[in-house]
Amino acid sequence: MLFFNKLLPIFVLPLGWVVILLVVGLLRRKHWPLIAALVVLYLSSMPVVGNALTRRLESSYPAVPIAQAETADAIVPLGGFFGAAACEGCVPNVGEAGERLEAGIILLQNKKAPWLVFTGGRVPWSKQTEVEGEASKRVAVARGLPAEQILVTGEVGNTLDEAHAVAKLMRERGWRKIILVTSAWHMPRSARLFRKAGVDFVPFPVDFQTSPNATLTLLDFLPRAEGLQRTESVLREWYGILFYAVTGASR
Repeated sequence: MLFFNKLLPIFVLPLGWVVILLVVGLLRRKHWPLIAALVVLYLSSMPVVGNALTRRLESSYPAVPIAQAETADAIVPLGGFFGAAACEGCVPNVGEAGERLEAGIILLQNKKAPWLVFTGGRVPWSKQTEVEGEASKRVAVARGLPAEQILVTGEVGNTLDEAHAVAKLMRERGWRKIILVTSAWHMPRSARLFRKAGVDFVPFPVDFQTSPNATLTLLDFLPRAEGLQRTESVLREWYGILFYAVTGASR
């Protein structure tokens, strides 16, 4: 799986194809690969493309008001909401997916479950000194949550690992259902993996990137760096869904 993740940007994401086409065009001294590279780059950089792909994922699980969220045995925000640590003891570097952490804290404060579970995320190739779950727990305790109601799973490297770690914890504690918190665009793949792992859950999507009521403007068709970033990010998610659908969610 780690090998697949490393090769993915080269062979299937837009920038990978742009590089391949440029190299082919230069080596063979042909114009069509260069033109194709520009077309791929232009289309994938248009916000309308990335937004459409993202909206399709996010529409699978609509937003849920906190008051209407179901109760469960535990709240599980999936990891990935911290950036690189600035320094020891510095303010936590919360990234774009920080709403996952915020939602977990708020749901516990609203007594939607008696336990808050953070996953012990550690990217295999990183030089992290601690798992993400421990940093998450410190933030939650600093926000006033009782440390005795917060658990951290064993070390995990990806969403599949998180699903198995949570399933194991549920069996050990006799839990029947959790509230699964993650970004809306990440929820379809997460839901598939957690179901495959035998976890019964209530989906609580956050971190929505698009609005279903947004209207198109000329700017949506002009290439932008953030448009390319969104397209690449959501394509990676779609390819992840396809990969697990074809191979199955297994270790």
